[in-house]
Amino acid sequence: MSDMNVTENSIRHLGRVAVLMGGDSAEREISLLSGQAVLTALQGQGVDVVGIDVGPDIAERLRSEKVDRVFNILHGRGGEDGKLQGLLEMMHIPYTGSGVLASALAMDKVKTKQLWAASGLPTPRFSVLCDSSDWQGLIGEMGEVVVKPAHEGSSIGMSMAADAEALRDAYQKAGAYDTAIIAEQRIRGAEFTVPVIHGEAFPAIELSTSHEFYDYDAKYVANDTNYLCPAPLTEAKAAELSELCLQAFSILGAEGWGRVDVMQDQQGRFWLLELNTVPGMTDHSLVPLSAASKGLDFPALVMHILVGGAVSDSR
Repeated sequence: MSDMNVTENSIRHLGRVAVLMGGDSAEREISLLSGQAVLTALQGQGVDVVGIDVGPDIAERLRSEKVDRVFNILHGRGGEDGKLQGLLEMMHIPYTGSGVLASALAMDKVKTKQLWAASGLPTPRFSVLCDSSDWQGLIGEMGEVVVKPAHEGSSIGMSMAADAEALRDAYQKAGAYDTAIIAEQRIRGAEFTVPVIHGEAFPAIELSTSHEFYDYDAKYVANDTNYLCPAPLTEAKAAELSELCLQAFSILGAEGWGRVDVMQDQQGRFWLLELNTVPGMTDHSLVPLSAASKGLDFPALVMHILVGGAVSDSR
């Protein structure tokens, strides 16, 4: 499948498209790779498109380039947390992905988990850490934990801790990236990720790595990370996972496209980890892999996100 009903007329209707990438977050380099891939795909489809490395002059750039529509591939802070979305709303420029509120909520792992838990969805227990946290008490209460910055993606600043000393060290490591740090109960088992695009859960991917966990290196550098897609689940379990991810997406008010990360414990239960509202689109990325498994190549995927995904058109 390579056209997804995209016609010359619909391409003309898009007007001038800007692919926003880069920025100054910790995920800058990944965003530039994603952005270049998206830019190349749109150029190949005949779209009038310009790539912009986002800086303080972004509003001026959007005006001078006479941009009609934005494909946002700016990962991390500034692009994935509602700030860029607010600017684009004020400039009346349609854009891909979630709006201001959902972007801000999904970027905040604490708020995300609180909303999911309050809605009855399964997410691992967690605690917000501070300098005076009871390290020993937390380990005693939750066992092994995953420590991560509350507002970063790509597993940046993330580590595991099974004792009080390791927990304190992990807190200090994560503190280099954020002032809000969480310790989340570690779920041991299979790890899955599920893209959600325009209300449809795409095929789940099971992740398998030789690393201790699916860290930054396993995501973007290593070539021994295995991706099983569609994931080897029974039909019933695959349907359960898809429905859970659609609910997780909906509860945060997410729109357009995104990717939900999930663990499955030894008893077969699923646990929601986080929602990425601007997932990676590099050659190591997972959304393109899932799309390919259902016959959607990369250029078609990019057009599908863009043509159906200008959320502020309908606001």
